[in-house]
Amino acid sequence: MAKGSNQKLKLMYLFKILMENTDETHSISMSDILLKLKDYGITAERKSIYNDLESLRQYGVDIVGVQRDRTYYYNVANRQFELAELKLLVDSVQSAKFLTTKKSNELIKKIEGLASKYEASKLQRQVYVTKRVKTMNESIYYNVDNIHTAIAGNRQIRFQYFQWNIKKKMELRHNGEYYRVSPWALSWDDENYYLVAYDDTEKIIKHFRVDKMLHIEITEDKREGKECFSEFDMAVYARKVFGMYSGKEERVKIHCENALAGVIIDRFGKDIMIVPDGDEHFNVNVNVVVSKQFIHWIMALGDGATIVSPQYVVDDVKEEIKRLCGQYNV
Repeated sequence: MAKGSNQKLKLMYLFKILMENTDETHSISMSDILLKLKDYGITAERKSIYNDLESLRQYGVDIVGVQRDRTYYYNVANRQFELAELKLLVDSVQSAKFLTTKKSNELIKKIEGLASKYEASKLQRQVYVTKRVKTMNESIYYNVDNIHTAIAGNRQIRFQYFQWNIKKKMELRHNGEYYRVSPWALSWDDENYYLVAYDDTEKIIKHFRVDKMLHIEITEDKREGKECFSEFDMAVYARKVFGMYSGKEERVKIHCENALAGVIIDRFGKDIMIVPDGDEHFNVNVNVVVSKQFIHWIMALGDGATIVSPQYVVDDVKEEIKRLCGQYNV
C-alpha cells in the first residue's frame, strides 16, 4: 500500500486523534481512526495501528479497547487533567481581573485543548468572560514574567506606574518618573496580582498592582531588603494585609460575638487562639497591618466585633468615625 508524505508523523497524529475524539465516555473505531489518519495524508494498515497503540500504552497513555458488536472501539480513559480540574482552571482564568478579556479567552481556548472535543464543549458553557470587570493592560503576561526573572536573578527592577483618570485615560504617577524597587514576591489578592517589593529609599515594603505597571526593566543592581524577607511567608503575610495597603504591623485584640468565629477563622486561619469571654463572646489577638482598610473591615462586621487594643488603633477607629460623620453631615 502506498504511504503518504506524513508517514513519519503517524504515531503523533494517532495520539492527536485519540486525545481529540475520545474520553471516558466516547470512543472511536479502527475504521474511523484510519479515515482520520487519511485526512492528515497518512495511509496505514490495521496491524501497524495496533502496534502504534501498544507503543502509546508503553509510553503511558491509558488506551482502552472494548469490543461491541464484533467491532473494537478505543478511547483514552485517564488524562493528565480531569474535567473537573479543567473547569476549575477555566473558572480561575475567567474570574481573574488582572487578565484582559482577550488573554482570558486565549487561555481558556488552550485549556480546552487539554480535553476531548466533547469535554471542551462542556467547558465552553462555563465561560462568562465578556461582562466581567477585567484589566485593560495587555502586557500583564510579560510583567509577571519579567518580575519572576528578576526575582530568580536577584535583581532590582524599574518601571512606570499609572492610574486611571476621570477621562478613563492612563495617567502616569510621579510625573512619569520610574520607580526602582527590589521584587521579592507576587501575591494574588482580591482577584488582582500584586508585586511585593522593598523600597530601599524609604526602607519599607511596598505593594504594586502588576496590571498597572508599565515598561518594566530588569537592572544590574542586586536586590535590597533581604533582612525583611529572610523568613517571609506570603500566605502569612497576606492574612495580615487588607486590600494590599501598607501600614504598621501590630498585634491587635478584637472582641467578637461567637457567631463571628467562622469569619475570623476564614480570615486569619485556624492557628489563632480563640479565648472565650463569657457565654456569647470571645477575644482573639491577631497580627495585622493597620490601615483604613482593616478598620473598615472591622466596621463591616457591625456591632459584633470591637477593637480592644492597642489604644492608638482604637483612637484611629474613633477618628475615622468622626471623619465619616463629617463627610455625611451626621
